[in-house]
Amino acid sequence: MTTILVTRPEPDLGHSTVRLRALNLDAVKLPLMRRVTLFHDLPPAEGFGGIAISSANALRALDERGAVRAYENLPVFAVGDGSAREAQFLGFTDVRSANGSFEDLVTLIAESRPTAPIFYPSGSRLSGDLNAALGAHGVGVTRVPVYEMEEAEEVPTAIIEQIRDGLIDAGLFYSRRTAAIFADLTRAALGERGLEDFGALCISRKAAEPLAEAGFKRVLVAERPDEEGMMVLALAFARAQNAS
Repeated sequence: MTTILVTRPEPDLGHSTVRLRALNLDAVKLPLMRRVTLFHDLPPAEGFGGIAISSANALRALDERGAVRAYENLPVFAVGDGSAREAQFLGFTDVRSANGSFEDLVTLIAESRPTAPIFYPSGSRLSGDLNAALGAHGVGVTRVPVYEMEEAEEVPTAIIEQIRDGLIDAGLFYSRRTAAIFADLTRAALGERGLEDFGALCISRKAAEPLAEAGFKRVLVAERPDEEGMMVLALAFARAQNAS
């Protein structure tokens, strides 16, 4: 049975693990980041034309602060189906999914032609500048960091050894930052064999870059930048592995 390392934070880590096992793939959990809610002041909902969500973690942080109800009447522009489902679960009724990348989110908001600024609860670190991107379309953005992701400081020796020995065949990488953390923590310890054999299954080309730069040889990118795309990639990898 093919064994896949799952590197995303909880609760998404658990969801992906269940999906992999339903595909008859073994899964090993390695959360490389942990969400911590921040408590900066939040603006009132009045005067906004919608709320932009580039990660479900922003919604979870708002929920942890008991702040969802204040914004539940705003349209939600979600980067993908996962964050859209999270918004619906929390009670938002007007939820629109960009079904893709940060660039797709920008397009979704711009094409909706909001007549008021967009509220953007986000992480403390950003992979894209929504304010600049939407500013080019004449749309204002008010950003408030509502969470940060704490990075793991090490990868357990047992996992390093399992990768080196071929007992963990591949890993799922859902962000550039997670991929970079993994590369930094493992490349020296894995050695040539680990870098050669381990399959790095990435949600996007951007996420794949740190792994390729670190010397990993089997770096693959999902056709779709979402969970469905990652599961298809994992299954295709496993079938190719078993056929060889």
